[in-house]
Parts: sequence; structure tokens; C-alpha cells
Amino acid sequence: MESLMNKIRKLDAYPKISEDFYSRTLSGGFITIISSIIMLLLFFSELRLYVHTATETKLIVDTSRGEHLRINFDVTFPALPCSVLSLDAMDISGEQHLDVKHDIVKKRIDYHGNVIDSRPDGIGSSKIEKPLQRHGGRLEHNETYCGSCYGALDDDCCNSCQDVREAYRSKGWALSHPDLIDQCKREGFFKRVKNEEGEGCNMYGFLEVNKVAGNFHFAPGKSFQLPYFQIHNPLASFQWDTFNITHRINRLNFGDDFPGVVNPLDGAQWSQGTLSGMFQYFIKVVPTVYKDVKGKAIKSNQFSVTQHLRGIDGESFQDLHGVFFFYDLSPIKVTFTEEHVSFFHFLTNVCAIVGGVFTVSGILDSIIYHGQKAIKKKMELGKFM
Repeated sequence: MESLMNKIRKLDAYPKISEDFYSRTLSGGFITIISSIIMLLLFFSELRLYVHTATETKLIVDTSRGEHLRINFDVTFPALPCSVLSLDAMDISGEQHLDVKHDIVKKRIDYHGNVIDSRPDGIGSSKIEKPLQRHGGRLEHNETYCGSCYGALDDDCCNSCQDVREAYRSKGWALSHPDLIDQCKREGFFKRVKNEEGEGCNMYGFLEVNKVAGNFHFAPGKSFQLPYFQIHNPLASFQWDTFNITHRINRLNFGDDFPGVVNPLDGAQWSQGTLSGMFQYFIKVVPTVYKDVKGKAIKSNQFSVTQHLRGIDGESFQDLHGVFFFYDLSPIKVTFTEEHVSFFHFLTNVCAIVGGVFTVSGILDSIIYHGQKAIKKKMELGKFM
């Protein structure tokens, strides 16, 4: 047993020296203090990295197909009434959403931004007080109401101002004089637009669109489609120069928020000067997936943006007043993955810190010690000479 112990003792890589042979120096004491402080700082730095999660970023090709894109928005127009403000969306696949009303809320606001009225988008039902029938006579008490579509639809009924406007839009006709339409007069549409003059509108909600390049825009008046163009009818009773497209984007994102996301248009605003026209935002959408430490994945998007004001000279019917958002999708997807540093990785780094600092400080102490010793020896030799 004793021979086994002697063999193990011979394998000792750390031979001990008697304390009688130790020589402690002042420089060694300073080096020990400094190296201990460095070890502690590096240790706490490594501990912080171990406790907190690290985010790894990867770029991959986006191979997803047939998905939808959710656009969340909250935009305020301080000088554009809710009655004439509409939202349209379209994409390069040909799909169009004209005068979007679902999942949209409009808030009437005054000059100071105070809310006057809040309601889902829509005109509402009509008040029937002997309205004009499709055949030209007035509604009698024993008749069912069927309002005229004024030539837009021959075999259908238009019982509200909204129905007439939609019928005209489906034909590609402009509703130039709503004050002459019986339904609009009874509902007070033209009067309501006039009463809202000087007010603003806050519109918020979301759109679900195809995940392809496209655009959505806020513009005054109803939009209708011709074979190759989309046109807005701003109501001829108003003049183009009365529309002020000053706006503030309170919120705009493409998907759900995730930790660290920055939406560059949040809080952006633009004030119209003497030049009016199409204010255009060109957006590059980057698909993004964020995975937390629990494995939960958030599918969202980031985006970058540039902007441009396109002035209108009034000569082309294709020129539209409004705020346009043109978006395109990047073929590259970004993935963020939260990861914890493993305990063994942490332990390895701590050992490396302790061993590395200890070794370097030992080398430095040895250099200083032998240097002092050599200088002292030369000085003693100089005295004897």
C-alpha cells in the first residue's frame, strides 16, 4: 500500500517548496493585488453573460409561400375629415381592397386633437321619411322601400347614400353631386361633410393582405377602378386645394412586436406646406422570426423606409392626393434566437480567466524580480570597483 502511495506521490505535478525558501517582495504584492482585481472584474463579466441570454442572428433565404401579411396602423390626419377619408389596398397579384371598412375605426378629432366621436367606419342606416322610390314616386305606407341607384344598377335597390356611392364606384363613375342624391340628402351626408370641415381624423386598425409586394393608401374621397387606373373621386363639391394631407403616424408595423424591434415610422409626422400631392413611403419589409429561450417563435417583420413627396399639377387624372405606403418584401429572412450559455462553458471560461491571469502575473513578477536582482548586483559590483 505504501509503495502505491509513493508511486502516486511521484506523479505530483505541483511540488511544494518549504516556506523557508520563499522570498516575498513589494512588487510581487502589488502584482498580486492588481491581478486579483482583474480576476474579479473578468469573473463578474463572465457571470453576467452566463445569467443573461445571448441573441444569435442568422440570415436565411425566405422560402415561405402563400402566407398573409398583417399591417397594423394608427395614423392621424389633423386637417382631413373622417367623412371623406378612405383606405385602399392592392398588390401585384391583382387583389384589391377598395374603401376598406372592416377592422377599421375612425375618430373625429378637433383642431387640438381632442376626440369628438369614435365609431367603426361606415355611414349607417338611412332615415326613411317618404323617400324616393326606384320607379320615381314617393314611398307610401303600404310599399317596400327600394331606392334608385340613379342609372348605376338597373335591377337592384340603393337604400342608402352608401349604396349609391358603392353602385357608382362599381361602374367606375364619379359621384359628382351627392347633394342631388335623395338618399344622401335624407341622411345628411353632404351636410355632415360640410359640418366636419375643419376637423381631423384618427384612423387605426389593421389590414390582412397577401404576402407579396403592394401598397395601401389613405386618400380623400371614394376610389373606383378603370381598366388600367385607380381613381379617387374627392366629391366635386369640394376643391382639390381644400385637402390638407398633413399627417402623423402614431404606429405602423408589419406583424407582432418582439424584443428589440424598432419601427422607424412610429411617431413620424409631415406637415403640408404650399405644395400638395402624393406623399409616398417606400418600405422594404424583412421577414423576421424571433425565438425565445423557451422555444416560442414570433413570426413578424422589420422594415426600412424612404419617403418622397410627388407634387400634383392637376393635369393628370391619375394624380391622387393622399398618403401612400408602397411595400416590397426582402427574399432574406432574419432569425433571432435567444440562448443561455451552458454551465460548462461558463466554468471553462472562469478557469481560463483564473489560470491566464495567474500565469501572466507570475511571468511579469518573475521579470521584475530578476531585473531588480540584476540591477542590484551590478550596483554592488560598482561599489567595489
